[in-house]
Amino acid sequence: MKFGAVPVAQALGAVLAHSLVAGRRIPKGTVLEADHVAALIDAGFQDVTVARLEKGDIDEDMAAARLAQAMLAGVQGVRATGAGAGRVNLYADHCGLMRINAEIVHKINAIDPMITVATVPDYHRVDADGMIATLKIIAYAVPSTALDRATAVATGAVSLLRPAFSNATLIETTIGNTPSDKGRRAMAGRVERMGMRLSERVLVPHQEEPLAQAIADAPGEVIFVLTASATSDVMDVAPQALRRAGGVVERFGMPVDPGNLLFLGRLEEKPVIGLPGCARSPALNGADWVLERVICGLEVSHDDIAAMGVGGLLKEIPIRPMPREKGI
Repeated sequence: MKFGAVPVAQALGAVLAHSLVAGRRIPKGTVLEADHVAALIDAGFQDVTVARLEKGDIDEDMAAARLAQAMLAGVQGVRATGAGAGRVNLYADHCGLMRINAEIVHKINAIDPMITVATVPDYHRVDADGMIATLKIIAYAVPSTALDRATAVATGAVSLLRPAFSNATLIETTIGNTPSDKGRRAMAGRVERMGMRLSERVLVPHQEEPLAQAIADAPGEVIFVLTASATSDVMDVAPQALRRAGGVVERFGMPVDPGNLLFLGRLEEKPVIGLPGCARSPALNGADWVLERVICGLEVSHDDIAAMGVGGLLKEIPIRPMPREKGI
């Protein structure tokens, strides 16, 4: 592509690089036609800065559209907008969890600085119609050879995982008075945005036996346990109750704050998540990262949770009784 200033009379068919006003506004990116050239001359312009495509160049919109097509080959639940100003945006059709193949995105972005892809993070929860990526061709055109290299590696860059369950049970334990419904409201919001619903409220004393019975009787496809007193050991009330119900505890504790005191287990085929106290707030916490993966049918391993530490320092939330910094 050739780029630079040329006499207005020689600009016919070129792409205008900067917006100009010649009786009316001519936006940048306009392919100059005869009436544009005449208007520029009448307005007193002698030179204009333009881009001229050369043999083998692909214009920005076509290049962005072709890259989007390659990225979405075989992908369900993600759609592309039409191309404009060298940009195509990708949107999720449904709620779910985005998987981003960072290696592929890095490869695309390393081919030519004029070909760019920006995405949400891997494992990003997305709502229906949420934007998940933007593809931008920075120049007015790119060499077809560079675009061919980008499209050749683009397949599999993004995918959308849909929720695998339709309902869940939240079991709350009590010590003394019946707790407020704040925790239930927060958890209902979490599952509803993933297209799920909570079964009827379940309240039991904070003791192993009644909690074990409630876990065994829970009708939901996923079981959440929110205890009145935080789980402070793998042998505490809630993990022990899961074991008494015939389940297994697979992991206690996670390197995400807030959210450290989470446990993950299973009752036969049902995932069981012991929630940290911060789950009573709708603010982001470590439980969100685990339950979103579980809801979308992913197996969450010990190594998966261990790897959440980088980026796992989340902001303070108001209900935390002991801020991290002393004296605050």
